[in-house]
This record gives sequence, C-alpha cells and structure tokens, in this order.
Amino acid sequence: MDILHYQKTFLDYLKQQNFVKEPVNLYEPIDYILQLGGKRIRPVLTLMASDIFSDSYQKALPAALAIEVFHNFTLVHDDIMDDAPLRRGNKTVHEKWNINTGILSGDAMLILAYQYFENYEPKIFQKLAQLFSKTALEVCDGQQLDVDFETRNNVTLAEYIKMISLKTSVLIAAALKMGAIVAEASDQQASYLYDYGLNLGIAFQLQDDYLDTFGNPETFGKQVGGDIIENKKTYLFLKALEVANTEDTEKLQFLYSNKATENATKIREVTTIFERYNIQKHVEDQIKFYTDKAFDNLTVLSISEENKEKLKQFGLGLMHRKI
Repeated sequence: MDILHYQKTFLDYLKQQNFVKEPVNLYEPIDYILQLGGKRIRPVLTLMASDIFSDSYQKALPAALAIEVFHNFTLVHDDIMDDAPLRRGNKTVHEKWNINTGILSGDAMLILAYQYFENYEPKIFQKLAQLFSKTALEVCDGQQLDVDFETRNNVTLAEYIKMISLKTSVLIAAALKMGAIVAEASDQQASYLYDYGLNLGIAFQLQDDYLDTFGNPETFGKQVGGDIIENKKTYLFLKALEVANTEDTEKLQFLYSNKATENATKIREVTTIFERYNIQKHVEDQIKFYTDKAFDNLTVLSISEENKEKLKQFGLGLMHRKI
C-alpha cells in the first residue's frame, strides 16, 4: 500500500471529473477549492481500507471522491463562518468570489457528494448513504458546538474532545469505514476500522490545533494564529487556563474577550503564555495518547500484520506532520 500511489490514483480520478458547467459562477468555485491541493487524507484512507479488505481499491474511487467533496464543502462554509482569508495558501472561496457564492457553491457540493454513491449497487449504496448522512449531521453538530464555545467561558477539556470528535474525527473514521463497506467487509470489521479512524482523527485535530499556533506559516497553508484571532477554545487555550496562574488566566480571558486588541499583538501575547506553561508538550502528549489508542484498535482487525503496520505507519505520519 503506497500512500503516494493512492494519492496519484485519486488525483487522476479527480482530474477526470468535469466540475465546471453552467452556471459557471456556481461550479467554478467548486473546481477551485477541489484543485487547491491539500493532503487528501480522507480519500486516501477510503482507498486504503478498500485495498485492505478486497485487494482492490479502484472501485472505492467514487466513495473517496464523495468524502473529499463533502470535506471541502465543510471547509468552504467554515471559512465563511471564521472569516478566514486563506485556505491552503490561497484565497478562500468567499474572498475570491463573495459570501453568497461560497454558501451556494458549498450547498451544491453537499449534493454532489451524495451523487457519487449512485455508482454502487443498492445494498452498498444504502450502507454508504446511511453512514454518510449520520456523519454529515455529526459534523454539523460539532461545528455548532465549536461556534457555541466561542461565547462560553466554562468549556471543559472533555467537551472540547467531544466537539472535535464530531467536527473532525467522525469524517476520518467514516472515510475508512466507507472503504470497508465498498470492499464488503463484515459490519464488525468495518466498525473496528471506524474506531481506529475516530481516535486517529482526534489526534489529527489536536495536531492541527498545535500547528495553528506553532506551525510554520510558509508550510501550514493557513493563517498561523487564526484560532487565537477567532477566540477558538482549542485544547491549547483550555489547558493553559487549567495550569496557568491567576494573572495569566485573567490575561488570557481578557485577550479572548477584547476585540480591540490588534491581531498580531494578541497572537504574540497568547503564544507567550502558552510557551510559559509548556502547552506544546501537553498537546503533544495528547496527540500521542490518541494515536496509541488508535493503534490499539488495530489489534482486533482480521487483517494481515503487514496491513496493520501500514495503517500504523500512516498514523505515525499524521502525528509527525508539519503542515
């Protein structure tokens, strides 16, 4: 299982799709966001899972594209909600076009994602559609919790983990399970693989939180410090509130409630507090905890040790990513 080979196969399939049609102003932004690049983690996982259980991954390409289109739909709408200027180092859809276009093109992407399941026979279609509907609603639940957290001052670390499980990791878990469904793996085996993805997804989001503050702006592809500007109650912020002294706790809460503070100043002062309490190490420990938990889920899978090791190496690659 060569990750680069899965990526290339998926990208070749993506290039074969003709997204731009009339009305151009609806479909051009869809093509734009899908061609911006990204790690393609979710479709790669779908192909990988199908390969593991059937030694064939090409038949999982429509499901993989459905996952990628849906993921990018959420990004388009998230960027509008966050007023984000950059996505993968380029202008976000609403910045390049306008907010109304971003909303409508995103809506169309959600419908397009469902259409790719029509490539499968009824039994597989039903399972994919059920999982997809459940996952899509959970992602919305997670996004709403994320929005709610911005105006709450009593968010707990446990609540935060639940939020990122819904907003981020259920889609990674579903990507894997969809590959297993296409390969006609047993329901039990597909569920075990889902659990692996769920824990890996939590580690992935924690890593994203870490990189948002401590990542390299030249490789991260998004605005470093964006979570701080948007007053996101990330793991870094919540852990800092838990371990900081009263003075720094009050300063953090002030910075996250005072909209008059200039962005660069706010990012610098919040980051300084994070560094003072070695929040980087706390987050790294949690990333390792959930990655190890994901690896524990691999032990119950009825697949070869070689395939288990490759899934493990994929997880380790995510844990040590820099972008």
